[in-house]
Parts: sequence; C-alpha cells; structure tokens
Amino acid sequence: MVSEKDALTTNSLWLQLERRAAEEKQRHLSDWFAADAQRFSHLSLEGCGLLADFSKQRLSLDTCDILVKLAEQRALRHWMDALFAGADVNCSEQRAAMHWRLREPNAPEVEAQLNNMEVMVERILRGQWRGVLGDAITDVVNVGVGGSDLGPLMAAFALQSRLPPEGHKRPRLHFASSMDGSQISQVLQELNPRTTLILVSSKSFTTVDTLQNANTARRWLARGLDVTFDDPAMLRCHFIGISANADRMAQWGIVKSNQLFFWEWVGGRYSLWSVIGMPIALTVGMAAFRELLAGAHCMDEHFRVRPWRQNIPVMLGLMDVWNINFLGINARAVLPYDGRLKHLPAYLEQLEMESNGKSVSRSGELVDFSTCPVIWGEVGPNAQHAFFQLLHQGTEPVACEFLMTARRYTEAVHSDALEELEAHHVLSNANCLAQSRLLAFGERALDSESALPIYKRYHGNQPSTSLVLDELSPRTLGALLAMYEHKVFVQSVIWGINPFDQWGVEMGKVVASDMLGVLADTSTAQGLDSSSFSLAQYIASNKR
Repeated sequence: MVSEKDALTTNSLWLQLERRAAEEKQRHLSDWFAADAQRFSHLSLEGCGLLADFSKQRLSLDTCDILVKLAEQRALRHWMDALFAGADVNCSEQRAAMHWRLREPNAPEVEAQLNNMEVMVERILRGQWRGVLGDAITDVVNVGVGGSDLGPLMAAFALQSRLPPEGHKRPRLHFASSMDGSQISQVLQELNPRTTLILVSSKSFTTVDTLQNANTARRWLARGLDVTFDDPAMLRCHFIGISANADRMAQWGIVKSNQLFFWEWVGGRYSLWSVIGMPIALTVGMAAFRELLAGAHCMDEHFRVRPWRQNIPVMLGLMDVWNINFLGINARAVLPYDGRLKHLPAYLEQLEMESNGKSVSRSGELVDFSTCPVIWGEVGPNAQHAFFQLLHQGTEPVACEFLMTARRYTEAVHSDALEELEAHHVLSNANCLAQSRLLAFGERALDSESALPIYKRYHGNQPSTSLVLDELSPRTLGALLAMYEHKVFVQSVIWGINPFDQWGVEMGKVVASDMLGVLADTSTAQGLDSSSFSLAQYIASNKR
C-alpha cells in the first residue's frame, strides 16, 4: 500500500514539477518578462480590495497550471468543503476549525457574544465604565499571549489612525504577553490603578504566562486601590475575562457579567475575529470591527467560489509550495511598506509556522519533504538598512513578499499635513517597487551599460510577490488576514499535514513545568542532562 507521503512525492504531477524546476531554475526572471509582455496580466489577481502580483515568481504559466492540477489531485475541494461544513479537520484533537464562522453574517451564537462585547466597548468608549472608586477608564491592558496577543496587537496598531465614532474617546491600549515580568512591570508602573481596566485573554484560561501576568496586575491593583486580592468590587470594575472556558474564568474571579466567550473550534491564532479582538474594537469602534469581519467574509467567499487559477489564497499557497519544494527556497521575508503593518510579520510568523511547522502527516507518518518556510520580516524602509544586503548579494535564496497601499492619509486627522505625508507615501511605494524590481532583475534593472566590479554585481532572480491594498481600512485588513489563513490551509492540504494543532508548543509547556521544580530545589532533579542541570544549578547559586 502506498503511504500518504509517498503518494505525494511519487505521483506524476509532482515528478513533472521536479523536472520543470530543473529546467526553470536555469532561466532568469528577466527572460520570462522579455518572452511575455503580458506576464503581469497573466499572473496577477484582484479581489476584496486587494491586488496580488505573482509575475515576479520564477515559474512559467504552464507550471502554474500543473500546480493547480496538483491542488485538484490533493483533493483541495474536498478539504475546503470539509472545513466550511464544520467537519473535524483538526484530526489530532477531533475538532472542527470554524474561524470562518466568526465572520459569517448568519451566526447567531457569534452575534450574541459580539453584542455582549459591544455593550462593554460602548461603555468604555463613552466613559461610562467606571473603576471601583468611580473614575472613568483611561487605560486598558490586554494580558494574553500568542493568538491572544499578536492578532489584536497587530490589527489595533494597523487601524489606530482611524478615529472611533464621534462622542467616543479611545482609551490608551497596552499589551502584556512576556512571562519574564519586564513587560508587565513597565506597563503598570506608568498607569493609575483607579483608571485601569485589565482584559485577561486566554482560550483555556490555564496558560501559565497569561495567569502569571494577570495575577501580577491583580496584586498591583489591590495595592493601589488599598483592597484585598479577592475584593469583589475590584474584580467587577477592573477585570474582563475572554476565554472558551467559563468555569476557569469564574474560578479565577471574573464575574459572569464580565465574561466574554468563544469556542473550542476557534484556534488561538485564528481568534482575532472573535471577542479576543476586543482591543481592535476599542481602537476603531464596533461598527468598524464589523467591517473587519465583513472584509474577511468577502475573502472567505472568494476562496470558496473562485476557480483555483483565479483564487488569490490558492495561488499564493501554490507559489510557496513551488518555491519550497521545487526551487529549494526555504525562507520568506515579509516586507510591509506601510508602517501601520509593522506587526504583521510577527503575526504571520505565528500563523504560518505554528500551523504548518509540522513533520508528521495526517496519517501519522514522517514526511520526507520540506513544509513551512522560515518566515521573518520588518517594515520595508527599515529592512532596507538591515538585511536587504543579504537579499541582494547574499548566498541564501529568499522569497519576498512586498505589501503596499495604493491610497494613504485619507483620514481627516491628517488634513493639516496632507501634502508632506502624501510625499512620504509616494517615496515609500517608490522604494518598494524599486526593491522588488532590483531583486527580480538585478543589475539588468539599471540604466548603465558599463560593467560593474564583482563586488557591485546584482544577479537578481530572487522571486517575490507584491500585494497591494486599495487602502488600509478595516475591510481590506480583514480580507488580507483571511487570505493568509486560507493560504496556510491550501499548503497544509498539499503537504497532507494538520495545520490546526500545535503539539510541539504544548510539549514545551510540560517540560517547563518540570523545570520549575528543579529551579526551586536542584536536589530534586531526576534524569536531567548535564547542561540543563548545570545551568539550573548556576542560576540557583546566584539567587540573591
């Protein structure tokens, strides 16, 4: 019987792609463009306020068609139907993955929680949520980690130039995720306990990092308000819990009226669409938060109904498969040329590497091919002065993803400085286009015909995708993030892996619990390697 992994790497389409890669590796991107004046129109797609340009990827149109056939052969339609039908696509945990339902217009259980969140958001934005001593809330601290931090932080920062509705005053938002105490300590020392509200965001409400930070915030509030740690008025006025585990929230001390709920079928890194997104709603208001959901739903429908060759998430996923499995490019740099997207690379690191950083197939076999690439990134203008030297003249092939906005500074808040800010935007986009062009064509992009010394040579031929948003709005941001979610799913289907679990992360937590005991008393260590034991002993011996 042929195993699942062998069924992939020995099928005729895979072998055909390997042969094509051997041929197409020899071609330069400049040759592709010279041979086809319409290459951009053949390899670009639009939908939901986004333009995706794949024309600077190193492949032919025929190869694109074979990749699409591979998706069909790997039963992408079957798996998509299963995903949207609520089947247990998370096979190792026997769960559905229904993050898409969080943005469906006809999901009554979701709407009920969004309505509960809206009541809280409106009270905070209108200055009606009061601390235990009667003060209006001025600062909100989101305590969470992973998907309970990266998604809300990224989206709230991206949309902060959009003002909340008239008559609403946005509180200052702060995020605490690090378990080492430095972050929560720095945040709290700048705040007033009387006017601070804490959001404790955790799917399980058992995450050690989050609860440690939440307890630190709780003790800080108790000291500042001169009440006990369990004071019911303090807990009612200064804490909101957001979780899939109502019992744990109640045990910790969150009163029922302050509990917001989501479901086990929402993976943590897919949860910003749920009440976990409360920091986003506090930034832009509930109407704009619903626009974010509407943009994501637009991309859900695009993904469901568009033919593969005209489907942005499908083609984006297939381009990565081509680069990783056939061209041997195992790194991707995410390069937003819009400072509002500065946290997007970190968000995608979790979304993609936690989802598809797997080496075991759905059928339980070790795979013998590469899966998820190593992903990193930075705001483009800063990256140009950091690691672009490696991209242009280094020894490692890297695929790049450029992000731009066609329109910017349309908000009224920028009206006084509109002319100079628009000049910034033009300069940023010019640099983005220049860098993608230079990476693709190398020195052939230069006007000069004189020979360059070897240390100035630019070979080019580095593949990239360019993504252009009409403008960065809640709706287009929602579409962009949903696009990435579906792209990850497409790749997982091709590779035959489960993108919805994260057992490697869970195992790390188990080992960390064991090490807590060792650090408390090194004499209790059993079976530790010499390195871990010696490091623990060194740390213990240097305690004050």
